[in-house]
Amino acid sequence: MVADLLEELHTDVQQTNAAFRELAHGIYPPLLRNHGLGEALRSVTRRVALPYQVHVDLPCHYPEEVEAAVYFCYLEAIQNAGKHAGPDASILVTIHTEADMLRFAITDDGPGFATGPNGGATGHGFVNMADRLGAVGGRLLIESAPGAGATIRGEIPLGALS
Repeated sequence: MVADLLEELHTDVQQTNAAFRELAHGIYPPLLRNHGLGEALRSVTRRVALPYQVHVDLPCHYPEEVEAAVYFCYLEAIQNAGKHAGPDASILVTIHTEADMLRFAITDDGPGFATGPNGGATGHGFVNMADRLGAVGGRLLIESAPGAGATIRGEIPLGALS
């Protein structure tokens, strides 16, 4: 019990240190600027101690505010999965364009959680993700139920990017 608690605390401290390092480099991380969303998302996912797959199919770079919104939503969602999905869970990440939308999803096969009456979750992280996406014309979608894993989706209309 104590060993598990210490391991969880150790993981939380490592994730916090990584987040502070990124913050120290500014709001728009250099990896994102230099290598795009795909490499930036893969880099974040490598820090989670769960098996993962990352599928990126993007035809181009997008405006900095859009890439930053996606990146920081992704960072929040992937940290939540690493913390709450459990040691036997795995993570699947996808980001692509479809039907004039930039879409991303972070799915884990952990224990899931109950969502609110409108399919939402009320934690600060979810509110922050919704606000970030809303600022660039996008929206956050949360799919989860106890025992059914969780999927955090974001979508941004490509027409809003011009």
